[in-house]
Amino acid sequence: MPVDPHETALQELALHRSGEPFVMLNLLRFAPDGRASYEEYSRRAAAFLRQYGGEVLYAGDGDTPLVAAQGQAWDAVLLVRYPSREAFSRMVADPGYREITSLRSHALDEAVLQPTTPWTRRAG
Repeated sequence: MPVDPHETALQELALHRSGEPFVMLNLLRFAPDGRASYEEYSRRAAAFLRQYGGEVLYAGDGDTPLVAAQGQAWDAVLLVRYPSREAFSRMVADPGYREITSLRSHALDEAVLQPTTPWTRRAG
């Protein structure tokens, strides 16, 4: 299963440049001995998050799911707020950030990165 965004997915994300903040849901399944590599990636990525206005809202370990199909349990969950899709796109295109993504790639067996929009924008 892929753990890194495909270029076409990043291009599609960039098309929706609303300028509004959004939250990225990260579901992570670590490779054997991958947690240490992910922790190093997280430590280094923090500077890029700050530079582009991102903020980790929540990071936690997954527990036994109450409702899930076989194989849908995740090792960790992160919610990361970005000021805009453009800011996220600029961050992942930053050459310095690209240098550290191999740490993330090697750390994970599976991942889901899903941008979310607040329900409040749908009202009215």
